[in-house]
Amino acid sequence: MQATFLGTGTSHGIPVIGCHCRVCTSGDPRNQRTRCSLLVRAGQANLLIDAATELRLQAVREGLERVDAVLFTHPHADHIGGLDDLRRFNEIQGGPLPCYANDFTLREIRQRYGYIFRETQLGGGKPQLDLHEVDGPIPLSDLTVQPVPVWHGKLPILGYRLGDLAYVTDCSEMPERSLALLRGVRVLIIGALRHRPHPTHFNIEQALEVVQHLRPERSYLTHICHDLDHEATNAALPAGVELAYDGLTIEV
Repeated sequence: MQATFLGTGTSHGIPVIGCHCRVCTSGDPRNQRTRCSLLVRAGQANLLIDAATELRLQAVREGLERVDAVLFTHPHADHIGGLDDLRRFNEIQGGPLPCYANDFTLREIRQRYGYIFRETQLGGGKPQLDLHEVDGPIPLSDLTVQPVPVWHGKLPILGYRLGDLAYVTDCSEMPERSLALLRGVRVLIIGALRHRPHPTHFNIEQALEVVQHLRPERSYLTHICHDLDHEATNAALPAGVELAYDGLTIEV
């Protein structure tokens, strides 16, 4: 299995509009963060987690030409803002694209992208999506994907475990039953917004508590804001933990 970080930034992206902080003006390309999304290549399948706002740019950058299924964590704009770009994969592959999410996320997608699901005039194009409500493990290709329910403030959202890899972003609380679903994972990708506390996201210290509890072989922090310089933050992280960056590819 191979995972590529398409985007690692928070909802503003980095550089942030109108900001002149040292991270937003940094020459280190690892400090340039598009909105958060992950591509997992498992066997012959390409699985996309979230359709970030810059999905078109991310796909072009990585040479992505096929998506076999999309797993949505939740319906905030930075995680579904690139949804219309999924139509290009319909054109390349032919037929609807299977999409998986909890009921809350599916309702929001149908409301905000209503034009997709009603008859409209020809021309312009629109995505063809085959929506599936997640209510248990998802068989995809040679893999069974385990949804991991967590809280994003007061919102019920999903992380996902794909064999030895787990992806949990935008999390502020992880119930014990969800921690149990992650036990034994070898590679953990977890959201860690900044050092300062936040009401709906783990900060670095809280994310590291989860890492310490689960003890994976490797951990990568994502959904990062402009408070965190890549090199300086990495230097202070414990062994086996590092900030992810856009374009990073890891083997699992």
